[in-house]
Amino acid sequence: LCPQGELLAKSWSSLFKGQTGAAPRGPVYSFNGRNVLTDPLWPRRLAWHGSTPRGGQARRRDCQGWRSSGPGEGLAAPLGEGGLLAGQRHNCSEA
Repeated sequence: LCPQGELLAKSWSSLFKGQTGAAPRGPVYSFNGRNVLTDPLWPRRLAWHGSTPRGGQARRRDCQGWRSSGPGEGLAAPLGEGGLLAGQRHNCSEA
């Protein structure tokens, strides 16, 4: 369950390794309580993670330990599509 009480996924495995199209159930909230899937503050709706598909650290794909907004790359997955550890490269300067 997420902090708002909604079921986010049936299992840990379905959340992180789910098939494309296996969207999280219900809203996904940011730390300040905004629904990331609908709030205009989140135009890209990405889950930045910097992890390999198996959950390990993807070296040189984590925006330098999440301290950089420079030209490096980070790995992120589109929210609402399932498979949160699917790694798509994105420039660290993206919003």
